Amino acid sequence: MELNETVSVLKGVGPKKQAALEKLGIRTIADLVNFFPRDYEDRRQARSIGELEEEKPALVRAKVELVVKDPYRKGRKQILRVLVSDGTGNLELIFFQASYLANTFQIGKTYDFFGRPAANFGKLQMIHPDYAVSEKGLIQGILPVYPLTSGLSQKEMRLWQRTALAGIPEMEEYLPKEIVERNRLCSCHYAVSNVHFPKDKQPLLAAKYRLVFDELMALQLGLLAARQKTTGSKKGLVFHRGDAKAYIDSLGYQLTGAQQKVAAEIAGDLRSGRVMNRLVQGDVGSGKTAIAEIALYQAVKSGFQGVFMAPTELLAKQHFEGLSKSFQPHGVTVGILTGSMTAKEKRQVLERLALGEIQILVGTHAIIQPDVTFQNLGLVITDEQHRFGVKQRTALSEKGSDPHVLVMTATPIPRTLAVILYGDLDVSIIDELPPGRQQIITKAIDEGQRQTCYDFVEKELSKGRQAYVVAPLIDESEVLDVKSAEALYQELQDRMKGYQVALLHGAMKQKEKDDIMTRFYENQIQVLVSTVVIEVGINVPNATVMVIENAERFGLAQLHQLRGRVGRGKHQSYCVLVSKKSLEVAVKRAEIMVSSQDGFYIAEQDLKLRGPGEIFGTRQHGVPDLAIADLGRHTKILNDVKKEADQIIKEDPSLKQPVHAGMKQRVLKLFGDDFSLKL
Repeated sequence: MELNETVSVLKGVGPKKQAALEKLGIRTIADLVNFFPRDYEDRRQARSIGELEEEKPALVRAKVELVVKDPYRKGRKQILRVLVSDGTGNLELIFFQASYLANTFQIGKTYDFFGRPAANFGKLQMIHPDYAVSEKGLIQGILPVYPLTSGLSQKEMRLWQRTALAGIPEMEEYLPKEIVERNRLCSCHYAVSNVHFPKDKQPLLAAKYRLVFDELMALQLGLLAARQKTTGSKKGLVFHRGDAKAYIDSLGYQLTGAQQKVAAEIAGDLRSGRVMNRLVQGDVGSGKTAIAEIALYQAVKSGFQGVFMAPTELLAKQHFEGLSKSFQPHGVTVGILTGSMTAKEKRQVLERLALGEIQILVGTHAIIQPDVTFQNLGLVITDEQHRFGVKQRTALSEKGSDPHVLVMTATPIPRTLAVILYGDLDVSIIDELPPGRQQIITKAIDEGQRQTCYDFVEKELSKGRQAYVVAPLIDESEVLDVKSAEALYQELQDRMKGYQVALLHGAMKQKEKDDIMTRFYENQIQVLVSTVVIEVGINVPNATVMVIENAERFGLAQLHQLRGRVGRGKHQSYCVLVSKKSLEVAVKRAEIMVSSQDGFYIAEQDLKLRGPGEIFGTRQHGVPDLAIADLGRHTKILNDVKKEADQIIKEDPSLKQPVHAGMKQRVLKLFGDDFSLKL
C-alpha cells in the first residue's frame, strides 16, 4: 500500500464512504494516517460486571448466555437483547433496529463490550455497546476518537487506520539527523503509529511532541522564508537624516519609555541599510500615531516621500487633519486621497504626488490603484494591519523601490501568537499608556438591569455626550435568543425621542457607512446602534458610553476593542456589558474586563479561553489551520522550533538543498493555496 494511493483501496471504502471521507479532507492514504484523533478512550482494563457504576463508560469481558429478538417487532426494527455474564453478575445488552446481529453472537463465547452502563427496571444494561471477540483485542487498549462526519463511524475509521498503518512502508525521516537528536524526537513512523494507537501514555506523549514539532517547523519555515523573500537579500533605503529630535521636541509632551524604545528600534531600521518590515502593537491611546509621525519626519528629511494608509475614509481624514497640523510648522506638505473625492480633486493630488510636491500622502485603499505614482517613495505605513491583506500591503510597497514598511495595530495580540501571525515582521510593542489617561469604568450587568443602563445613557446624552450601542446580529434570529441591531435601533428610537439615533452595520454600502460615521463624528447623531463594524476605524472623543448587548457572544479581545471606542476625550467614559446568560466562560470574560484594561493581558486570557483560531481570524493572515499544534499551549516547543528554523533559513533561504527537500514539501503542503510562497 502506497501513501499516494486513494482511500478506495481500503476494504469497505466504496463511493459513499469515499465521498464522506473527502468531506474531512481525506483523499489519499497519506491524508488518512495524518488525520489525527481529537480524543482517546482508555479501555486498557476490563472491569467485572459486579464493579460497574452507572453512567461510567467501562470495558467488560463476558460470556454470552442468551440472545433474544423482540417478539413484538418485525424486520429491521426488531430489538435484539443479549444477556452476558462473567461470574460476578449479569448484564443485558440492547441493540435497536439490529436483528441482523442475531447470528453475530455465539452462546458460550466470550466477547469484549464497551459502553455506558445504566439501570432500567432493576436490570443493568448497556445500549449499543462496541463489541469484539475477546482474543482479537480490537476494542481493548487506548482507542482513538476521531472528528467525523455523517455516514462514518468510529469503528470504521479505526479499522481503516489500522489497515493503512499496517500496510504502508516505513516513513522516511525528513528532518536532518542532528535536529532529531538535539530535540530528542521520535521517528516520523513511530509518531504517526502511536498518535493513533498508543500502547501507553509515554508513547502517545512522544508521538504528539514530534507531530507538534513537525507542524510548527513547517509553519515557522514558511513564514521565515516569506520574510527572507521580502527583506533578506534586499538593500534598504538609508535615511541619513535619522535624527528626529527637532520633531520630538516640538510635540509638546514627553514620550513614554515604551514610545522612546520603539522609536529607537525604527530609527535603527531606517539607518541599517536593510528594508524595514516592522509591526508596532499598542493599545488604544498608547501613542502609535506619534511613532508613525516620527518615522514620516525622518523619511521626508532624508529626501523621501511617505504614505499612510487607513482602513476607513473617516479615519483617513482624521489622520490627514492630525498630520497636517503636526507637520505644518516643519514645512512638510501632506495630501489625502480617498474614493469619495471628485475626478478633478484626485487628478490634482496625483499630479502633485508624482512631482514630489506632496511629501506625505494619507488615504484609503484608493492609494493602491495603478494610476497612483510617487516620485520617491521611501516609507509605507498601514494602520490597523489586520484590515489589510498581504497583497494590499505588497501592492503599496511596489509603489517605490523597496521602501521601508511599518504596520500598526491597536488590536492586542498575545506575544506568543504575534510570533506566528507576524512571522514575516519584526514586532515592537508599546505596552505603556501616557500618564494621566483616564480609566474607562466598566460594569457587567444582566438583562434585568437594561432599563437602568439606558437611563444612564440618557443622562450622559443630556450632558451633550454620545453613545455606542453594539449588538451581535443585524436582524432577529429564530435560532439565537439575542438582541439584534435592528430591534435595538427601533427600541432606542422610540425611547430616546429627543436625540438622533442611527443604525450602522456591515451589509451597508461603504458610502452609506462613511456618511453615518461622519455624522456621528460631527455630533449630528447622538446614539450609534451598530454591529462590530465600529470595532476599528472611528475616533469620536465626545462619545463616552459603550453598551455591548449580549456580551456573552463576544470574545475578550473583541470586547476590549469595542471598549476602546470610548475614553478618547477629556470626559469620563463608561463601558456596560449586558449579558443574557450566566455561562461560566461569559462570567469569566466579564470579570476580566471589569478588572483589567491592559489589552495584552486581556489578549493572553482570551488565548487561554478560546484558542488562537477564534481569537484573531488567523486565516486572513495567510496562516493555515493547524491539525495538532496549539499556539496557546505549545509555546515551549514553538521556541525550540524557532531556533532551528532560524538556522535553517539562514543557511538555505529557499530550502533548495537536497537535505531540506522533505521540509520544503511539508511547508508547501501546509500553506497550500493560502500562501504565495515561491520557494
